[in-house]
Amino acid sequence: MKIAVLISGRGSNLQSILNAIRKNTLNCVVSFVISDREDAAGLIRAQKRGIPTYVVDRKIWKERLSDEILRIVSDQVDLIVLAGFLSLLKGEILNKYKNRIINIHPSLIPAFCGKGMYGMKVHESAITCRVGYSGCTVHFVDEGMDTGGIILQKIVKVNPEDTPDTLAKKILKKEHQAIVEAINLFLQEENH
Repeated sequence: MKIAVLISGRGSNLQSILNAIRKNTLNCVVSFVISDREDAAGLIRAQKRGIPTYVVDRKIWKERLSDEILRIVSDQVDLIVLAGFLSLLKGEILNKYKNRIINIHPSLIPAFCGKGMYGMKVHESAITCRVGYSGCTVHFVDEGMDTGGIILQKIVKVNPEDTPDTLAKKILKKEHQAIVEAINLFLQEENH
């Protein structure tokens, strides 16, 4: 199976996918890595592995961003994985890849998701609300923001001494597991 991984930053979830492929715990190929920011460090991770990379800068492409990504990946990948990708996909790509685009979000959806809830803002909200548990969610991408069907969730305990930073680190470890598990679930479905 061929996948495209979309990133906006460091690419640590991308690295987890690449590590799982290398260890033969994930049976797929990363065909493309696409970033909506030219300074995304994850692009270097992909280039070091010889994976074709593309920058579809959200400041330049604006409303046409999803169309350009679809042009790049169209009919060349089976699954699109949003791994820390901060732009919203819309339009034809959602139809062409219906139930074949997944996203990882750093909270237990439906908590701390939707408009304005990304990055450290999610963890700051969890700490402010004094939740006992947080985690991450892998879900299908649809027309809404963090509204697609949930594939799986991983839970972490939020301790009284946790800060947004310490919580983010705990959840990121779970994200690295969850993204690989979700892709494997997709592979199992495809093979049945």
